[in-house]
Amino acid sequence: MALTILVLRLAVGILTFPMYLLNFLGVWNWLCKRWFPHFLRRFTAMYNEQMGSRKRELFSNLQEFAGPSGKLCLLEVGCGTGANFQFYPPGCRVTCVDPNPCFEKFLFKSIAENRHLQFESFMVAAGENMHQVADGSVDVVVCTLVLCSVDSQEKILREVRRVLRPGGAFYFMEHVAAERSTWNYFWQQVLDPAWYLLFDGCNLTRESWKTLEQASFSKLKLQHIQAPLSWALVRPHIYGYAVK
Repeated sequence: MALTILVLRLAVGILTFPMYLLNFLGVWNWLCKRWFPHFLRRFTAMYNEQMGSRKRELFSNLQEFAGPSGKLCLLEVGCGTGANFQFYPPGCRVTCVDPNPCFEKFLFKSIAENRHLQFESFMVAAGENMHQVADGSVDVVVCTLVLCSVDSQEKILREVRRVLRPGGAFYFMEHVAAERSTWNYFWQQVLDPAWYLLFDGCNLTRESWKTLEQASFSKLKLQHIQAPLSWALVRPHIYGYAVK
């Protein structure tokens, strides 16, 4: 099986050789950072249509984690185009972090369309190093379709725990590796290297639930589902929340 995967990866690599060449020349990353926000704007519209009920369920108890003032202070890591804004409660104070500055214009368009929120700021930073955010300063951290592409899941979860106040919560919704005995997992392994380049560092085979289980949260509520998405490769999902 490993040899079959290697051969098929080689075949995919030959078919996508121009992309690998541009990456070798140092051009691909520059192009991808500019192209990806345009793709993500369209993808998230489709994703929200197909996953809207799950997102509403996931975020239904956000307000329970509001601070003493009643205002919910929320930090979204890997905010992208602001696809989650419509699901946040009125009056929520939102701070956004993303390593790609090219998302900014799409993000501000989403802010303009979601006047029920109180927008605080947009910071260009990786989730593994959010030094601009003070220790214990937020009630909730949200991270959706992000853990698949970060350099270190362990580091980003340590940062999440650092910025959360005691009793604060981390909400997540992520596509993950399929069960290892399935054809879906087979094709995830075959396509993973090309997928990683094409979709700005996204990995198909991460078992993100394992990292969450080891992250020292006091409570973890996590569900595995097959998302009702058009793309079979990203149907395996986890979602839920963890309490510091």
